[in-house]
Parts: sequence; C-alpha cells; structure tokens
Amino acid sequence: MTDHHEVPALAGVHHLKLPVADLERSERWYASRLGYRRASEFLEHGELMGVGLEHPAGGPGLALRLDPRRAAAAAGFDYFAIGVRDEAALRALADRLTRLGESHAGVHRATLGWILPMLHDPDGHEVRFYTVAHHTVPDPERVVVVEDAAGTAGGRRLGVR
Repeated sequence: MTDHHEVPALAGVHHLKLPVADLERSERWYASRLGYRRASEFLEHGELMGVGLEHPAGGPGLALRLDPRRAAAAAGFDYFAIGVRDEAALRALADRLTRLGESHAGVHRATLGWILPMLHDPDGHEVRFYTVAHHTVPDPERVVVVEDAAGTAGGRRLGVR
C-alpha cells in the first residue's frame, strides 16, 4: 500500500478525447444532446483536425480529433462515464435523450449509484453516465468486488474482500 505522503497531487480529469470520423457531425451531436460548445480549434497545415469542447454546467472538457480509422476501431467501447449529480438529474437526462430520439438502456441501480448506459454517439462510442451521489457507501478499507456487472444490472450485489 502506498503512503499517502508519496501520492502525487492530482486535480480530476482535464478533458476526454475521442477520435471521430466527421468533426462537424460529432460536434453537432455533443452540442445538441449534451450542451457542449466549441472552445478551441486545432489546425494542421490550415486544416481543422480537432475541436475542444466545453460544458457550461460543469461537465468534463471534451476534445474531438479527426481520425476515422481510430473512430471505427473504438466504436462500441465505453471509455469513460460522465458524472451526473444524482438519480433525479440522471433520469432527467435520460428523458431528454429519449425526447431527442436517442436510444439508451435507461437508468439502472448500479454498484454504488445509478447508471445510464448504452447511449452511442455518431461514431458508435458508448457514452455512459454515472451518478456522483451513491445509494451505498463502501468501506474505504475494503476493495469493492462487482461480480458480473452487466448480468446483474437489475439487482446488483455489493461484495467486499
């Protein structure tokens, strides 16, 4: 176990970065579905190759990088989960996405909080949301063990070792 005095000081996630096949299409999707807006542009030899997006209500920064090959290879994988305040806010987000015609798996009780999985952006990246508020507080001295997380989404059991 690491001595807490040896642990480097970190300050959260600076930004997330995704490869995309079409910058304009992906930027429109993240703006219309989640409220992101362009904050920066990345040019290479005069060509727009990436955009930095910011979220006006505290979401993590998001960078989109034009790279169709990597976008196709990354499709379907959930690289990250974006934090949402609590179950009520997560349900409101699920309702918004449904009204916008987006398919997702709905809000489910997860190991510690609530999760909204199976939303996919235009490149097929799975964008997940997980509540910061928990329904279960784990013992900080024990490792949380999750057995078959996907298979037990309806009635998860919390185990410790």
